Amino acid sequence: MSEADPRFMRLALALGLRNLGRTWPNPSVGAVVVTDDGRIVGQAVTAPGGRPHGEPVALAMADGAARGATLYVTLEPCSHHGRTPPCTEAILAAGIARVVTALEDPDPRVAGRGYALLTQAGIALTTGVLSEQAARDHIGHVTRVTKGRPSLHLKLAQTRDGFAAGAPHERLRITGPIADGMVHLWRAHADAILVGIGTARADDPSLTVRLPGLGQRSPLRIVLDSNLRILPTAHLVRAARDIPTLVITTRRAPIHAKRMLTSLGVEILQVDSEASGRIDLSAALRALGERGLTRICCEGGPHLADALAQADLIDVCTLITGPANLTGSGGLPAIGPCLGERLASGHLAPVETRILGPDRAVTYERSH
Repeated sequence: MSEADPRFMRLALALGLRNLGRTWPNPSVGAVVVTDDGRIVGQAVTAPGGRPHGEPVALAMADGAARGATLYVTLEPCSHHGRTPPCTEAILAAGIARVVTALEDPDPRVAGRGYALLTQAGIALTTGVLSEQAARDHIGHVTRVTKGRPSLHLKLAQTRDGFAAGAPHERLRITGPIADGMVHLWRAHADAILVGIGTARADDPSLTVRLPGLGQRSPLRIVLDSNLRILPTAHLVRAARDIPTLVITTRRAPIHAKRMLTSLGVEILQVDSEASGRIDLSAALRALGERGLTRICCEGGPHLADALAQADLIDVCTLITGPANLTGSGGLPAIGPCLGERLASGHLAPVETRILGPDRAVTYERSH
């Protein structure tokens, strides 16, 4: 590895971040072409919709300058024929002399085969540069191809004394504008936002991206609703024709409610239920994985969070603590027993703390 490798890989990773949430079912891959004298002659990211991939676009930008140059790419180049030719063919045709990657692709259609094709052709190969950051950026792709489901990032907000909500029907403002902006950025980088029917009915959220210039990045909205109790007057339903909305329910859901929601533009997905009659969360996430979804941002409340923890479906958890205590009585604790055990045992281990104005955000990642 050369001293310049991390610098150019950081650029490739930054490029990849631009289209997170827009390329599923494909990963958002950043690629940079650099000449021997350190000139950047090509750079690109996987296009919205997943094609074309970043590598051929960066190589086309570099044109003849790619011959003898180094290609930095955040994920192992694909080696299989899909709707487009494999990226390894484009690399060989461009005359690249060296390829530097951050992460091997666990997709069984690639999984080291791309590396083998490059080395067999005499191309110098360096792997694992900034692999830890690349693993975070590509967690959705990796989780989908290895576990058959999208990765799930849980967001919870709590008061300083640990509550997520006050008395029933009482709106509780916990976090400030900086933390709220961070949440909207997570939404923009997600394939979908997930809530339960409790949150949908209590808060009537719109679940859109409301950051300047990013209004068009609002992802798919998903509601878990075992018995189709979501109201036709809900924001999520009324805007379903403009912003895709999916309601996941059980096979026992009322047919009349299904027909009504479908007529309003809501898509209905029926999955298996648990013995209790509630949605089988593992089945729901597998169904989303089959659709190609890779990154889910969950903004449901404590009950859904604890159910996800019990099912071991949380990959990343960010707990945002506001500066004020709950006033009054009858508050709902933010962290339930199952999630609390996951945090206390280190199954979800702290990896980052951010101060967001008056708020404090701690992010935990799955440790095994």
